Amino acid sequence: MNDLNKALGDISSIRRQMARSTQFRGYGPVTLATTGLFAFVAASAQALWLLRPADHVSAYLATWVSTAIVSASFIGSRMLARTRLIHSGMANEMIRMAVEQFLPSAAAGALLTLVLMRYAPGELWMLPGLWQLTFSLGIFSSCRFLPRPMLAAGAWYLLTGLFCIAIGDARAFSPWAMGIPYGVGQMLVAGILYFNPEDEDEC
Repeated sequence: MNDLNKALGDISSIRRQMARSTQFRGYGPVTLATTGLFAFVAASAQALWLLRPADHVSAYLATWVSTAIVSASFIGSRMLARTRLIHSGMANEMIRMAVEQFLPSAAAGALLTLVLMRYAPGELWMLPGLWQLTFSLGIFSSCRFLPRPMLAAGAWYLLTGLFCIAIGDARAFSPWAMGIPYGVGQMLVAGILYFNPEDEDEC
């Protein structure tokens, strides 16, 4: 029985190692481009119906948090289907690896939102920049199993996040302070995935 358990453990370890050395292809270009469109739609809706977001921060947060949830749900559902189709026997390991790489940054973004809302509401203008910074960290941590040019997408979100924080006031609540970074950023990610479908180099 011990030999059997050891053999099963060895097989599991080998599968994890293979997953770490294989480019993850569960993110579809069309899916990512669609979430970029979600960002542009959300920004347009805010521009039309939320003219003074700094005076209605709850509505601003509801707009972008709901957009993030819809985007994440869409990416997650398509990722599950695509990974099982492309990676077949290693699908579970590949999905687990992808989630483990991106989950810490997503959790950090959510916790930052809760902490600022509860303890520093006067600093909520920093959230757009902080969200983009944490998103860039998620991309950078995922780069080792994505195409090498994905570094450019991480750098894009890093720079846009720093720019939003550098604005230093309620202008950071502008719809385009979120719409442009995420709309263009997700299109950039989609383009990288589309033009590097079989790039096996680590990022």
